[in-house]
Amino acid sequence: MLLIPAIDLKEGHCVRLRQGRMEDNTVFSDDPLAVARQWVEAGAKRLHIVDLDGAFAGKPVNAEVIHKICQSFPDLDVQVGGGIRDEETIETYLHAGVRFVIVGTKAINAPHFVGDICAEFPGHIIVGLDAKDGKVAIDGWSKLSNHDVIDIAQQFEQDGVEAIVYTDISRDGMMQGFNLESTRQLASAISIPVIASGGVSSYDDIRSLCQCEADGVMGAIVGRAIYEGSIDLAKGQQLADELNPPLQF
Repeated sequence: MLLIPAIDLKEGHCVRLRQGRMEDNTVFSDDPLAVARQWVEAGAKRLHIVDLDGAFAGKPVNAEVIHKICQSFPDLDVQVGGGIRDEETIETYLHAGVRFVIVGTKAINAPHFVGDICAEFPGHIIVGLDAKDGKVAIDGWSKLSNHDVIDIAQQFEQDGVEAIVYTDISRDGMMQGFNLESTRQLASAISIPVIASGGVSSYDDIRSLCQCEADGVMGAIVGRAIYEGSIDLAKGQQLADELNPPLQF
């Protein structure tokens, strides 16, 4: 079980949102590169970066700082989401050292796009499914679609995506624990790995997630909990490794 620290970028700052609301944010640092270094020194093997401005603008806004992080830590697996809507953006990120790109809104609005980019950039495409009450949210979580999470995840699996990042937006940033049942249901319904996101707030949540690894949950993105100190990243990863020895995905 891999714990993946999140760096959410808004106007060049490292922030955390509550339930995806841009107006409800907490600024944790004005130096995202220093934050990345903090998590790397704590033992992070992968970093989850979201360009929040990009998610709303529909194109990268904080690409420069993302490139700097990749250049500073070339051995770190970096996955990036937010505003990735075309092949050129994907190619630019991968060339800069990003390992995985996460496609969200464009994947829902233009499903054929996923198959095309999986063929063009095999091994590098992750789809982010952000959901509330089983339905997929789009446009920076500002709208709910009519798409069922499991149905569309199965379609993307056929298209060849590497993994699904699944976020329950009702839990995200609320420090209330993640949605174990819906995460497990999704992971059980597909054969590609699921990365849980949204609401991981305690060591008990890590223990619960480890119980889902056999169902296909390979990791969890952690945000507010490691910034506010309710989870120590190094200790949390040690706990996960003790419960479930690391697997290769």
